[in-house]
Amino acid sequence: MSFQDKSVHCSVCGTIFSFSAEEQGFFQSWGCTNEPKRCPSCRQSRKVERHRNGGSDRRMFRATCADCGRDTEVPFEPRRGRRVYCSDCYRKVRPNR
Repeated sequence: MSFQDKSVHCSVCGTIFSFSAEEQGFFQSWGCTNEPKRCPSCRQSRKVERHRNGGSDRRMFRATCADCGRDTEVPFEPRRGRRVYCSDCYRKVRPNR
């Protein structure tokens, strides 16, 4: 497939940046189907910020382990009727992961 350079608006700073044919081929080779939303400098800023936050910018939720009863935090909102495990008990239940 032949690609052509495109101009894209950055969703963060609003500048117009070039999404080159070479980059498009790279994105496709990785299975990406969407164009980038951020310009290269905003992408780099976001990457640095994520690294500064310990690599995680996701929200954590408090829960009680269904096996040992210990308080824990999980990266998803626990739903009523679903068992939630601390990391130690999860390893016992799902040892191959």
